[in-house]
Amino acid sequence: MKKTIKMMLAGILMVPALAFGVAAVAPVSDVAFAQSITEGANSAQGDQVPENITEEDGLIKRVVNILLFIIGAVAVIMLIIGGIRYTLSGGDQSAVTAAKNTILYAIVGIIVAIFAYAIVNFVLDEFLQ
Repeated sequence: MKKTIKMMLAGILMVPALAFGVAAVAPVSDVAFAQSITEGANSAQGDQVPENITEEDGLIKRVVNILLFIIGAVAVIMLIIGGIRYTLSGGDQSAVTAAKNTILYAIVGIIVAIFAYAIVNFVLDEFLQ
């Protein structure tokens, strides 16, 4: 029984890993790559600041959004794990308490990720435009 549950959890945890792996090896257009190299070289010379760092779809916003997405995904996975632990606790009071704490902290993590996403996007939209 425990082996089956471990296999199911491993399968559930593999889905985000595979999704991020596919996204990481997605092809990048040569034109966009050449433009970013040119902008970087010009910035290093002091000629200009690259325009795409602070724009609406800029580097800062993309990196922050990806990190917040990962935090939210981990929190949701922990919520699922807490629910499974709660179901499998079998009435053991310490196991029930540990599962409830896992669920509580996962919910707090989701709330923090949502607020962080809102705050970061507000700051970037209002102060970097």
